[in-house]
Amino acid sequence: MRRPFLGFLFVLPSLVLVGVFFVWPLALVGWMSMHNWPLFGRVRWLGTTNYALLLEDREFWHALRFTVEYTLILTPILFVCAFGLALLADSTRRGVAAARTVWFLPTAIGIGTASVLWVWMLNGDVGIFSRVARELGLAAGPLPYLDSTAHALAAACSMVVWKTVGFNMVLLLVGLQAIPQTVKEAALLDGASGWQRLRWITIPLMRRSFALALVLSVTGSLLAFDQFYIITRGGPQNGTITLVYWIYHNAFVSYRLGYASAMSIALLAIVLAINVAQLVALRGRRGAEE
Repeated sequence: MRRPFLGFLFVLPSLVLVGVFFVWPLALVGWMSMHNWPLFGRVRWLGTTNYALLLEDREFWHALRFTVEYTLILTPILFVCAFGLALLADSTRRGVAAARTVWFLPTAIGIGTASVLWVWMLNGDVGIFSRVARELGLAAGPLPYLDSTAHALAAACSMVVWKTVGFNMVLLLVGLQAIPQTVKEAALLDGASGWQRLRWITIPLMRRSFALALVLSVTGSLLAFDQFYIITRGGPQNGTITLVYWIYHNAFVSYRLGYASAMSIALLAIVLAINVAQLVALRGRRGAEE
């Protein structure tokens, strides 16, 4: 009995932290979602009314659709760029070590700081992008990155790729370096080309690394807020409002805390469903391989 008790004491601090900073806030959000919870005034019980309102909220569905579109656009671009950089970083050529550092450096910057930096770089008067475009004769005036939803989305995606590609590169690089050297040497002895080694050895043996990078990328995209709040302010014409942005607006602008809590629970359910589907798919592949 002594050893299990000691083991429980070791994990007790973690259990307390999880309970205080995750379980209790989650339970409170769930409770708030069942009420009309204004910032000031009397709290009233509504039951599932807030969840029923979600079905009729056109802005909620618009924000959800835009968030999904952003995720579907960003994830493949980020994944391809990170995998390409990981392949380059795995080589033994001169200067690769310095290149790894350069590619990873933006990861050390906070997403809010990176967004502010890109607002300055995208500025039509003093921003570097507009200046380079004018110098090259590609534009006669300031680049109108907020004149349409597509341009604003491209600006936000560019910042996120620049900010996070280094982190995803490291994840995939770990997977690349975990491939046994004997397998690579055997493929070379068999005369496999670079493409054949990539297609039949590297990619199959990196499925777990791919799955981890995919889960983190998709989850981060579904929870996007800072880049759109800082860079686009939800514009133009509310075209770049994500689901978290809409939750923030209802909670801290309209002070509809109960309704914002209901949206938060709905977003949590969406993220959990997607992650579970990805893990089930990974387990199915693993079982087939075994």
